Amino acid sequence: MSRIGKAPVAIPAGVTVTIDGSAVTVKGPKGELSQPIPGALSVRQDDGQVIVERPNDERTNRSLHGMFRSLINNMVIGVTDGFRKELDIVGVGYRAAAKGDTTIDLQLGFSHPVSVDAPAGVTFVVPQPTRIEIHGIDKQLVGQVAANIRSIRKPEPYKGKGVRYSNERVRRKAGKAGK
Repeated sequence: MSRIGKAPVAIPAGVTVTIDGSAVTVKGPKGELSQPIPGALSVRQDDGQVIVERPNDERTNRSLHGMFRSLINNMVIGVTDGFRKELDIVGVGYRAAAKGDTTIDLQLGFSHPVSVDAPAGVTFVVPQPTRIEIHGIDKQLVGQVAANIRSIRKPEPYKGKGVRYSNERVRRKAGKAGK
């Protein structure tokens, strides 16, 4: 039995969970999220908890059990607290400037500024020119937007310049040994 899958998902006050056959919808103070559930798994709501069950121990059902429990838990956390990712920009002249909540301009050493638009449900906050915060209720979408911004200029191993996650450690290389 999956240790993660058998744990129930607690539903806090102010959150409503609707289960319609093959989809779970979670509504909360920050918004609404929906997730389709494969036909083999069953989801039920008991006593302020959501429980995900599998019909048998087939390999595919075992692999989906814990994952869909985690997806439902992330939806509940997203509509109550939300998710955020922080990116740091390292390099001389590298900076970010906000244009409203949904667009940022990045100066990353190219001959032109790179403009990034946020998809629906994601907002950008630039507290400093070298820091970007990405906020949203969908954990997967927030992480994907952060990865896309990081991929514009990944941190390089010699000087460490580029865009990195705030908790990321970049392994540095020695470079050339001069005489």
